[in-house]
Amino acid sequence: MIGIGMIFDETYRPFFEQAQAEGGIYDPRFGLCAVELTGVASRTGTRAEAYRKAAPGKLAQLSSFSGADSAAQLLKTDVDFVCVATPDNRHFEAASAVLKAGKHLLIEKPSVLSLAELDELQRLAVEHKVLAKVVYHKLLDPDHKKLRTLVVDGELKHVNNGYCTLLEPKSISGGQFAEWIVGRNPGTYVAVHYIKLIDFTFGGRLKSVQCTGQRGLVGPADGPTWDSTQLRMIYEYADGREAAFDIHTSWVTPDNFPGYVEQEVQFRFDNGVWNAHSRKRGVECTIEGSTPFKRKTTMNNHYNGTFAEPWGVRSQRGYGIEVIERFARELAYVEHGGPATQRSERLDQMRNFAYNDVSADRQTVAAVQAMEAILERHVKGQPNCVVEIDHEAGGLVLLAPGSSKPEVLYSGRVNAAR
Repeated sequence: MIGIGMIFDETYRPFFEQAQAEGGIYDPRFGLCAVELTGVASRTGTRAEAYRKAAPGKLAQLSSFSGADSAAQLLKTDVDFVCVATPDNRHFEAASAVLKAGKHLLIEKPSVLSLAELDELQRLAVEHKVLAKVVYHKLLDPDHKKLRTLVVDGELKHVNNGYCTLLEPKSISGGQFAEWIVGRNPGTYVAVHYIKLIDFTFGGRLKSVQCTGQRGLVGPADGPTWDSTQLRMIYEYADGREAAFDIHTSWVTPDNFPGYVEQEVQFRFDNGVWNAHSRKRGVECTIEGSTPFKRKTTMNNHYNGTFAEPWGVRSQRGYGIEVIERFARELAYVEHGGPATQRSERLDQMRNFAYNDVSADRQTVAAVQAMEAILERHVKGQPNCVVEIDHEAGGLVLLAPGSSKPEVLYSGRVNAAR
């Protein structure tokens, strides 16, 4: 692991602990494969040391590397794959180092913040013959899988527009992420989940990106740190029709709001409407002296939950953990799923998964880079910019109001077919 913050505790930790308890992962294609967390790289080592003292079994023996060169120290050890769960603006440095070391890579969303960085990760993965994958756990949400099933099967016909929102409490921006939040925005942090959901579920070609937002609560009203963002993407489909998607995100919702993370999506089609709401699909629970601060009134037991199973054991499971296990299975298949002479064929098979391979992340990263550039211009006093994708001047082109000169953010094509 590179990075051992909240996301490690919620998803990676339970996966590794479960894999240890069950003796590994099993599949008829590769048999029983042990999966062991052997090392952690972090800036201070404080969290890693605390975890090591509390970790069960062999996990207590993991190596902890800290300091500015902690990732480099980790990569000198005998590891097969590395998970990068650092703040998003630190992903590229760590991820590229992992690939250069010839290690398989699993990286938290967004993979990187620019298409040039994404190109480099893809090049390194191909050069070193390893997997480079991205965690988009919301694609494994049962509701989102059902949505895609109805689209793939043709029951929901031709998306017309969509709206997504994700609201997080102030404790996220003011506490858990206070160390790295300066100059950042909740759009890059969480809107990317829905960018990928839209891109993967409906396909199409990203045409343009717009974005605005609010400041003043977690940073100065004229500074680069954003409280909330409103992103709009326009997609074009094979028949020439377009669809607009709006994604609203915030990390300044009051801490006593009943839903720890408030999530809602609506997609409209030629022949139907899909509505999903994290609170309305779940449960409400009130415990005197506990809710809504120690334990939230509403909870998403699909994402990650601890359970006393009917057969008497304790477990922690959900799609946030399942997505990591799926990567481990893909990797085990590449390395142990058949003769060594056929490894390249198995590697190509696993790279063809558009839900998590870096090669399929182009439009998502394009939207992220566009959003960041638009917000940066806004901070400098030039709001209402638009970024067009595969414009005649380049693959990612920023157009500012009152200016006839486009700014090329990325010169290559975003979509090779265009």
